[in-house]
Amino acid sequence: MLDKTAQLPLSSGHAEPGVVIIHSVNWQGLKTLYLKEVRRFFKVQLQTVWAPAITTLMFLVIFAVAMTRSRPTVLGVPYADFLGPGLIVMGMIQNAFANTSSSLLIAKIQGTIVDVLMPPLSTTELLVSWVGSAVTRAWLVGLAVWLAMLLAPGVDVPIRYPLVVLYFGTMGAIMLALLGILTGIWADKFDHAAAVTNFVIQPLTLLSGTFYAIDKVSPAMRAVSHANPFFYIIDGFRYGFLGVSDGLAVQGAVMLLVVDLALWLLCFRLLKSGWRLRA
Repeated sequence: MLDKTAQLPLSSGHAEPGVVIIHSVNWQGLKTLYLKEVRRFFKVQLQTVWAPAITTLMFLVIFAVAMTRSRPTVLGVPYADFLGPGLIVMGMIQNAFANTSSSLLIAKIQGTIVDVLMPPLSTTELLVSWVGSAVTRAWLVGLAVWLAMLLAPGVDVPIRYPLVVLYFGTMGAIMLALLGILTGIWADKFDHAAAVTNFVIQPLTLLSGTFYAIDKVSPAMRAVSHANPFFYIIDGFRYGFLGVSDGLAVQGAVMLLVVDLALWLLCFRLLKSGWRLRA
């Protein structure tokens, strides 16, 4: 990335070449890149927002119908109520990953990545713009699913602790957005990104306690779930809705913060170095 310096002739009356013009944050550039990314996915909102919402609702309908006769309870609540928050945040984090990974990969394949790397935007400003747009998409999907669940019969998804829901939803979206950036940097074609989605993101999501309580599984499976950071996203998010959880919400909150910071530093180093981005 270029430094935020002037490159204008001396006769123009502006600063000399190499003199810093933007002394702190390039707010205009950050805002422009963020809005570009938001408009990119919003132009195809049927695919990026409403389709994931409908797919997530289909999971709820299928499981709710399948469990109609037995009417099981999980963690002391009806199964449909237990399932709802997990499905909401599952849709959120998957779309956060898709947003950043597709953005970088498309730019690399089309050769337009230079249009992002050349402007006077620092590495931190690039990360904030990309992650911010992914979090925006995640919350739009989550809001769409939640509103639909409010209208669905047999499902009760009131929010008990809004700040808990906001924290775990946002931190989870940030984590997957950063994983999407790492994938976009590493991948050279869509097959690479699809492999990460199919063999990493999907399994970790499905084995995170979205569809079951971990106290009902074997000790080995429970240990795997506790080692899965996706579990803490879903468990903490569910706690914000139901007031009950499989694990420790405080432990999960701290773990997500540590994981997000580590991923942020890794993304920062890779973007700063230009690895697999510069020809």
